[in-house]
Amino acid sequence: MVDFARVQKELQECNRDFQVSGIKVMPKGEANLAHLLGTIPGPIGTPYEGGTFKIDITLPAVKLPVFPIYVVSECYQLVFSWTKELLTFFLCADGYPFEPPKMKFATKVWHPNISSQSGAICLDILKDQWSPALTLKTALLSIQALLSAPEPDDPQDAVVAQQYLRDYQTFLGTARYWTEAFAMTSSLGVEEKVQKLVEMGFPEDLVRTTLENVGGDENLALEKLCST
Repeated sequence: MVDFARVQKELQECNRDFQVSGIKVMPKGEANLAHLLGTIPGPIGTPYEGGTFKIDITLPAVKLPVFPIYVVSECYQLVFSWTKELLTFFLCADGYPFEPPKMKFATKVWHPNISSQSGAICLDILKDQWSPALTLKTALLSIQALLSAPEPDDPQDAVVAQQYLRDYQTFLGTARYWTEAFAMTSSLGVEEKVQKLVEMGFPEDLVRTTLENVGGDENLALEKLCST
């Protein structure tokens, strides 16, 4: 089962240090400590700087359907759930913190170890290197560190990894563009470029696609738009 007392304590400690770390974890729904939303700031000196990235967090609980139930061991917790007027019984064992939290980016990000489509993260401590001694905050700090130090030889997104290895400057530009477009409260930098190019007579959809393809480089986007 999920150790909710520990989760509550972790949330309090993490949010208490928010002004220093910039990392926050909150329940995603009312009184639901099994589904959380974390936020991490983009590391300084990276194309993610200035962005705030949201991480979807699900805390696992192994659920074994048992019917009928004759004996409930002291090691288990009986959980009742009502679905379609049927009372279902579950025995919940293990779960967080004995199993790693399931984390994925809810904010779109351009990074070799993060899926640009699903937000899935390739990070060992979220898999076989997890330990119950680790916390949600340490996991989020590790994800933040991954933004600073990509590992393109062990990618989650092969397309991004190839760009990182073959055309690093374009990778930096694209990662920065995605940060401005998706991870900043105000994306005026991107919108100003879009508006400027649209005012030149180019269709907005084409402008946005071209800017994304060239990593937000306005001059290169204009060159490509003029050549089409």
